[in-house]
Amino acid sequence: MSEKIKILVGEDSSIIINLTKSVLAFENYSMKAARNGKQVLEMLATEDFDLILMDITMPQMDGIECTKAIRKLTDPRKNSIPIIAITGNAANHTPEDFRKFGFNEFIQKPLNYDLVLATVKKILS
Repeated sequence: MSEKIKILVGEDSSIIINLTKSVLAFENYSMKAARNGKQVLEMLATEDFDLILMDITMPQMDGIECTKAIRKLTDPRKNSIPIIAITGNAANHTPEDFRKFGFNEFIQKPLNYDLVLATVKKILS
């Protein structure tokens, strides 16, 4: 594959954004970050991505609301993009809840970056 895999990260923490960028770059993935759900939607409107890592708790528009909006888009490439939830509150939701919200998978915070990479690779394969 000649083109880099493009990953959009919806996350309001600069620390998590920078760590995630470093880990994804190590695997030769290209990453862009959005700090809230509205920015995720704006970036998705103008660019194509292969995967989204989406924090559940963000200002302006949270990850659940943003994911539901993505799933309602008319562009079939964009509305079917794999989305992995990132959450510090996984205990508040069941795996079935995450699927109902439109996520393909979820990862619990604090992030284990070996698990992040394994999950990204699994979803993209």
